[in-house]
Amino acid sequence: MTHNQRIVLLVLTTAAVIVGVYLLVPPIAQDPAYHDFADTRNVLGIPRFGDVVSNAPFTLVGLAGLGALFLGWFGVPAADARARLPYAVFFVGVALVGPASGYYHWNPNSETLFWDRVFLTVAFTGLVAAVIADRINRGPASGWILALLVAAGFASVLSWSVGEAQGAGDLRAYVLVQFYPLFAVPLVLWQFPEGIRVKSRFIAWAVGFYALAKIAELYDAELLALLGGTVSGHTIKHLLAALGPVAVIAMMRTWPRAVAHRYTAAGAAPARSGSTATPPAA
Repeated sequence: MTHNQRIVLLVLTTAAVIVGVYLLVPPIAQDPAYHDFADTRNVLGIPRFGDVVSNAPFTLVGLAGLGALFLGWFGVPAADARARLPYAVFFVGVALVGPASGYYHWNPNSETLFWDRVFLTVAFTGLVAAVIADRINRGPASGWILALLVAAGFASVLSWSVGEAQGAGDLRAYVLVQFYPLFAVPLVLWQFPEGIRVKSRFIAWAVGFYALAKIAELYDAELLALLGGTVSGHTIKHLLAALGPVAVIAMMRTWPRAVAHRYTAAGAAPARSGSTATPPAA
């Protein structure tokens, strides 16, 4: 298939998934038991201490990612502003998940959960936009795609929150924003293999850490009991999920470096050091 045909296939697949969810899946209400976490210990005056403080790595890795992106920390090569933008949104979202999720776990209810989910969607959509900008559209339209994705993520949380306040909350849009990328991103990487900055193996690590985090979340109380009441599954979820952005930083270290030219004796042809050749995408 041509590049444009693959784009059409991706758009049609996405539309079919969205329509299918809204036609076949009834509205998903927020389970009140979701807020009942296993580890309720109060330490140093902090309620649910483990679940609150385990959000700190999000802020640390988010700030580390921004430092790598704009200051070259960890040996990350410089990139142009357009290439950096979706990663900046991703790491800002990750950094803000820390205080937002900590705030939620301090006093878990649907009102505080709004802030946790808002910044999660910023991180999700920023990373998806980075994949699209690398594999599908590297032109000016990539900025509009980023804006539309972030707006869609915010709208999914806002619509749920407004409905929740009226007793009719529906999580279908938020579920799509959170889980559809787990299918769509691998599809994009497979259908559009010509990439410059996004490498499949690092995205696989990021998705893998997130999948393990969701599994730990499901076994919150069981893991707390298994570990002798020391650490809960939800606390482990936060620690595993924070490793996803670490994989993205590791991927950024493989970005191509700027072209540099050095000239030999008079009239000799320039010899290149460094490379802008497209590296293997995988």
